[in-house]
Parts: sequence; structure tokens; C-alpha cells
Amino acid sequence: MPQQQKKNRPAEAKLNILVVGAGLGGVGAAISSLLAGHSVHILESASGIGEIGAGIQVLPNSSKVLKYWGLEAALTAQAILPKRANLLRWKEGTRLSSLDFAASAAKYPGTSYWDFHRADLHRVLIQRMLELGGTVECAARVVDVRTNVEGQKSDATVVLADGRQFTADLVVGADGIHSRMREILVGKPQPPTKTGDLAYRLLLDTNEMLKDPELAPFVRDEEVNYWIGPDIHVVTYILRKGSLCNMVLLVPDDMPADGASTLEGNVEEMRALCTKWDPRISKLLALCSNVSKWRLCIVEPLETWYHPSGSFVLLGDSVHATLPYLSSGAGMSFEDAAVLGDCLGRLRATSVAEKLFALKVYQQCRKERTEMIVQRGSMQQILYHLHDGPEQEERDRRLAVNDSAKTDSEMEAGEALVWRDPILAPKLLGYDHLIDVSLDPMNQIVSRLLIDISSL
Repeated sequence: MPQQQKKNRPAEAKLNILVVGAGLGGVGAAISSLLAGHSVHILESASGIGEIGAGIQVLPNSSKVLKYWGLEAALTAQAILPKRANLLRWKEGTRLSSLDFAASAAKYPGTSYWDFHRADLHRVLIQRMLELGGTVECAARVVDVRTNVEGQKSDATVVLADGRQFTADLVVGADGIHSRMREILVGKPQPPTKTGDLAYRLLLDTNEMLKDPELAPFVRDEEVNYWIGPDIHVVTYILRKGSLCNMVLLVPDDMPADGASTLEGNVEEMRALCTKWDPRISKLLALCSNVSKWRLCIVEPLETWYHPSGSFVLLGDSVHATLPYLSSGAGMSFEDAAVLGDCLGRLRATSVAEKLFALKVYQQCRKERTEMIVQRGSMQQILYHLHDGPEQEERDRRLAVNDSAKTDSEMEAGEALVWRDPILAPKLLGYDHLIDVSLDPMNQIVSRLLIDISSL
């Protein structure tokens, strides 16, 4: 895919856009909209710019979008290119199956599997957004959005907690899973749905791992490892040129039902969860001195992602937060941003009709796909966490069949190594947003979306 060039847009078709939220999805939306030739200002509620968390895996579909935005060189300098994904048996640590990432990426030309520290990925995105002329403002918490339609024009005014107001032709809500923008659009509280799992997230010093012959291969091999077992799975992969090991334990949620979604974790309690697992896990956890734990939630589907005024739309986790079990949460946000930017790049004017046209195409491209990802993430929760028994044996049998298959036609669908699944993998990893939006938006509306043009 060629690198996208910034459009020189005529004034009559140029939007002033406000993006609410400076996370990965929000900054991605800003980049895509700026490349489409619009003006963008980001409002961020936090007092400073920065991503929390640790590691993030970027799959081929996401890497395609990031390269299209002109980020390949900057991100390659920050990335680890993992060699394989390994699914391991929980108790013994024996390999159940594996996927060669280079061979997988080769099926989707021009793409990559990348592993990053989230802060590094976020920093590169922020830099690109600023290069393109975008701006960002912190300590700007949005409490309300007021839409306005006058004749053929519409706008939206955001109200901040400190009383300030900003008006734009389009407001993009990208404020995450605990989204105030979602509540405003729907008109009532929309809390996320608990999944029954939480994540312990930690970063380990690889210098300490290299001192132990049993742990050193995890550093040297630069592979992604998944131990899967009863009610729990554990993930490790390497970051920052081999200096850090990202480790995540996905376990049953024991956090207070009405408490905060992020808490400081108890290291001893975390270690006790895996005492009967592969002894190497206990060795890794012994290197950890502190940890945070995060409740894992999803967002139930909304009927519509945008306001009928054409001046307010949702994106990313605010509308389709998913379990991280496909490594696709941020990837779906990047795809959202790319599709939205391409739709806005086709505007001929700033009228209500033109904006609604773009937002309807955006939603049609994204809604079904992201809902499928949320559903498959919940399926992965089941597959990863099976107790030993007939269902686990069938899961492992399917993994073995696909591990030895010579062609895709010999593989069985619905397997736990999802990036190899013969049905899902091409849909997930081979996605091309330009094809999805289509080179002929009118044809797409007529033949695919079945939208009554007269209603616009």
C-alpha cells in the first residue's frame, strides 16, 4: 500500500474537527483526518500526554494502516519483530502449537507483526499528528456536547468541566471504554460490561532473566508465548530492543464489584495463582516487585455510532471495546480512524448531507467487523481457559491438526491460535480499509449500504 499524501482541500469542503481523547485511537483519527485535508484539535482530559500500560502487539492489518500514514520508518526503529507465537500447555510448558510470524505476514504483502511499548507507539503517533499540523490540549475534560443544525449546516459544541466551550463541524468521541461521549450520544449511562477476567500487567528486566538458563531463551528468541490453562492464561514477549519483557496474567476478576477498574495489585496474591503451573512462570514472577491489575470489560453494541446532525461520531473503545485476547483492540481503533479519514476525504462540501453520507459509510464499514472481533475475543476467553478434559483435548487436537497442515484447505476453523484460523485470519489480518470504503462511494451506497439518498 502506498503512503498516503496530505490532501490540499478547498475551504468549502474543509472541516474543523475536534477529537475528544488523545489515546491511540484518538491520535490515529487526528492523523487520518489531517491527511484528508481537514483541521484537527484534540482535547485530552489528562494533565499530560502519555500512554499508560506496557506492551502492545500490532498485527498485519494494523501495520498496514500505520505504514499508510507514513510511520513505517519511525515505528520500525522502535519495534521488536517477533519470530513466532507459541501456545504452551499450562502445567508442563510444552508446546502445543506455533505460528511463524514472517510466513504469516507474507500472506498479506507489505505488512508486519510488531511488538511495542505502548508509550513508544503513542509518541510516534503524536509526533506525526503534530507534523501534519494538528494540535492537542490537555486538562480539557468534556462533560457535554450540544449539536446544532441550521439549514444545510450543522456543528457541535463541546462543554468542558471548567466551563470553556469549543465548536466544530465534527466532534469525534475517542475517549475510551469509560466514555462520556458514548453516554452523551445515547442519552443515558452506558457502563461497560464486566467479562469476569482481569489482567495483571508487569514489565521485567531482561538482564535478570538472562542470568537464569531457563529464562534466558525467552529473551534471546524474541517470541510471543501463551501458556493456556484452567481459568488463566499468561503472555510474555520482548520490548525495547530486548531490554524489557512484557508479561501479562489474565485471571478471574476478584476486584470489588463497584470499585475502580484499575488497582495496585498484590504481588504475593498474583504469584499464588500460578504455583502449579510451568515452574518458569514462578521464576518470572519472582522478578516482579510491584504490579497493577486491570478489570477487563467490553462495550455492548450500539445501534448507531453517530448523531443525526452529522456533527458527532464515536470511534475506538468508546464504541467497541473488546477483550485483549485477539491483540486487536488498538488495531480496530486504527482501522476506524483510517476508514473515517478516508470517508471524510471524499467530502465535496461541509453540509449536513455530505457529513451524514460520510458517517453512514464509516459505520457500515466498521460496525459489523468490530462486533465480530468483540464476539471472537469472548470465544478466545473460553478457548484459552479450558480445564483439562474433553473440551481441552479437542482444542489441542485441532491445534495439532493445523500445526501439521500443508495447506489452508487442510486446516480446521475455530482454533485457539486465532491468527492462523483459516476463516478468521484472512478476514482479520488481510483487511484493507481502502477497498472497504471503495473507490466509488456512490456505488457503495447504492449496492452495498442500500441507503436512500433522498433521505440525506
